[in-house]
Amino acid sequence: MSSQAQRTILRATSIMGGAAAANVIIGVARTKAAALILGPAGVGLVGLFHNLIQTAGTVAGFGIGNVGTRQVAEAGDDAAAQAVARTAMVAAAVVLALLGGVVLLALRRQIATSVLGDAKWAYAVGWLSLGAAALVGSAALNGILMGLRQMGALARASILSALLGTGAGVAALLVWGQHGILPYVLLSPLAALLASAWFVRRTPLPRAGFQLSAMAPHWGMLGRLGLAFTIGSLAGTASQLVVRSLLQRHLGADDLGQYQAAVGISLNYIGFILMAMASDYYPRLTIAMRDPREAVSTINHQAEVALLLAGPVLVGTVALAPVALHLLYSSKFLAAADLLRWQICGDFLKIAGWPLGFVLLAGGRGKTFVGVESIAGLVLVGATAALLPRFGVEAAGMAYVAMYLVYLGLVWILARRLVGFVFARGLRLVLASVGGALAVTLLALQWSERVGAAVGAGLAAALSVFAIRVLQDALPLPVTRLLARVPGLLRSQRATQ
Repeated sequence: MSSQAQRTILRATSIMGGAAAANVIIGVARTKAAALILGPAGVGLVGLFHNLIQTAGTVAGFGIGNVGTRQVAEAGDDAAAQAVARTAMVAAAVVLALLGGVVLLALRRQIATSVLGDAKWAYAVGWLSLGAAALVGSAALNGILMGLRQMGALARASILSALLGTGAGVAALLVWGQHGILPYVLLSPLAALLASAWFVRRTPLPRAGFQLSAMAPHWGMLGRLGLAFTIGSLAGTASQLVVRSLLQRHLGADDLGQYQAAVGISLNYIGFILMAMASDYYPRLTIAMRDPREAVSTINHQAEVALLLAGPVLVGTVALAPVALHLLYSSKFLAAADLLRWQICGDFLKIAGWPLGFVLLAGGRGKTFVGVESIAGLVLVGATAALLPRFGVEAAGMAYVAMYLVYLGLVWILARRLVGFVFARGLRLVLASVGGALAVTLLALQWSERVGAAVGAGLAAALSVFAIRVLQDALPLPVTRLLARVPGLLRSQRATQ
């Protein structure tokens, strides 16, 4: 991999990664407070409410975040064209948010009965319509910032929303306890909307008048791609909602809470690397799609860096799963250790396939995107339902691995057809290294928890050294000078020159 490509990726990742790391720290405090105040059953209900908002926001949003990023990015360096795209997406977001909120409010009783199993939750579902509407708005605004590649603004908006949402949400739990769950859930999307709106208003673009003729093409693209993106994204959020519903109905609130704990670590703490990278990668790949060879190079570079950064975290989390659950939640969640390990194995496959999946979005392949996401969602739900009677809550983790095995295979085949994708030698080496370390750690854990923890921690440290050496030429000079103080860590002495 070229050092220039590495520097481009690491620069964007360092900006968004810093924000994501701050969000992780804030999220630890938020999650820890919820776990101590509410216990497993309350945490499970929080997860179900969050997933309801995500599902409703996905349906109502009509893929506006993805389409907005694509439209703004395609405007290139034309500030006037970018301003028109921004205005068009904001106007569409207002309409979609209002429609989505009204529909969810109207269907609150039916949703409460079918998803939560009791019409008594209709009141809460009605309030969740505010969160869904806010989610639509923040998705559109974040899409605009991503399309403009305003990494700094996007990072600051992320941190600000996390601080506001967490501070107010935890305060609600401290004051009202179980009765504070609803405001705790709602304050996060509302804070995200406010923070994103503030930074979009401050973007250095000329103001575009409300000209229907200029904005119509953007709305037309939203109409053509939005439905496809909505159905595809809905497959993911809806499948998670169905899995949670299955767990609550068949195993109860406590097991649902254990599942939420494992998924929370997987999505919030492991997945932050992907969230940090996506902000830069999506618009960059959209431009690279004009040249298939450039697209293949971009995909390989991104996948290699993603796995290099995530590998030590994945292996370390598998090795120290009980410790992670105790620190981030409480001792009541230790039963989720094996489930968390299944989730992390699925995350390894997810990270490997993630850069390939963006080919469908960047290339505007809406119908294909729908097909892939729908198949993946069906695998998750079907495998969970089939394995649940025998394996209990761990069935959801096993199904997660099965889903991303299928997903990786599908996006690999499609990327080959669309841009002639092949795995570069460097990426194959990283895949083998991280996958092998995970396999060895899991085998050691079968022998003994202590042996597995020691072996996994050692392999995670080895992967960290490997990542530093591969990425060394792309690191800022002050960082390499600092690392050069550790004997044998770097493969050269560039840092001291």
